[in-house]
Amino acid sequence: MDSSEIEAKADFDHIRYAQLWEDADVLTSALGECAGKTLVSICSAGDNALAMLTLDPARVVVLDLSPAQIACLKLRIAAYQVLTHPEFIELTGSRASTRRGALLNRVLEATDAETRAFWQTLTPEVERHGIGGVGKFERYFRIFRTWLLPLVHSRRTIDAVFVPRSPRERQTFFDTRFNTVRWRLLLNLFFSRFVMGRMGRDSAFFDHVEGSPAQHVARRIRHAGGTTDPSQNPYLHWILKGNHGDALPMAWRPEHYEAIRSRLDRLDIRLGSLEAFVSTGEKANGFNLSDIFEYMSPETFPQVYGSILTAAEPNARLVYWNMMAPRRVPTKYLKRVTTLTDIETQQKARDMAFFYSDFVVEEVQP
Repeated sequence: MDSSEIEAKADFDHIRYAQLWEDADVLTSALGECAGKTLVSICSAGDNALAMLTLDPARVVVLDLSPAQIACLKLRIAAYQVLTHPEFIELTGSRASTRRGALLNRVLEATDAETRAFWQTLTPEVERHGIGGVGKFERYFRIFRTWLLPLVHSRRTIDAVFVPRSPRERQTFFDTRFNTVRWRLLLNLFFSRFVMGRMGRDSAFFDHVEGSPAQHVARRIRHAGGTTDPSQNPYLHWILKGNHGDALPMAWRPEHYEAIRSRLDRLDIRLGSLEAFVSTGEKANGFNLSDIFEYMSPETFPQVYGSILTAAEPNARLVYWNMMAPRRVPTKYLKRVTTLTDIETQQKARDMAFFYSDFVVEEVQP
């Protein structure tokens, strides 16, 4: 089986995610000791595959069904090669800039013709929003932030979200100043299954989702505003303010920049599905599976999971997220896989990518 169930349902010819919305800090911690090993990662925008290079692996095989998402990673590789760190985070959109067009042109000169042609069509949008702001998901949040959020909260209230506070003070702020009736109405409208399917994620990604997306988002934002520290949350900062503020995603931080730059040749980028990698007979020691199981039917999930086990070395770790479709090791494989509950608990408590309801870490038995 070298094709993916979602491949026949969703559109993959445009950038769906221009940046990663999954926390690489918890991912890399959950993968454990990976020096000299082979890792596999779903590409998406490429940031978490780049973050995995900080683990000093021998190789990271990066997979995606979407040529557009592969183009995101290829552009980043060239950016690491030719830009300083301050220039890089201007280009991403993390920081304000008046020279993104010039920075993009420098980067495009260092990449292949296909990637160059793809990104040249997006130059005006990159100039305005950075390469991290040009995806369908990011445009969805931009509409929310620009046109709807000001009807609910003032700029002063939004700025106050990111003031450092104790956990108890954060919860009080959320309950008394942020979680208003108008805010709840906005969530119910904008994060409904219909609106998210049309403007945010592809509607096919909701085929196996259980419950209300709006109610799920409301619960997770409450978690992000109280349990974790919003002042340190780059994802929440981008959603509400359009940049990363004082926080950055792991792969974009200055302390990791040179290590990632020096290991770019360890990336093995492939256009195709995870199932296609499995069919090669190659083995890996760790898997960043993103939230791919969420898109699979209950019938397909055990089949794909079992195929991954055939490509897993002994003690390999499978790391993945669930948003609204619960997926964990299928019953038939319980004797072959151990759930690392302590690691899950530790990492869930610090996971800044607050949309997800579950973070799963499983280890393949010898």
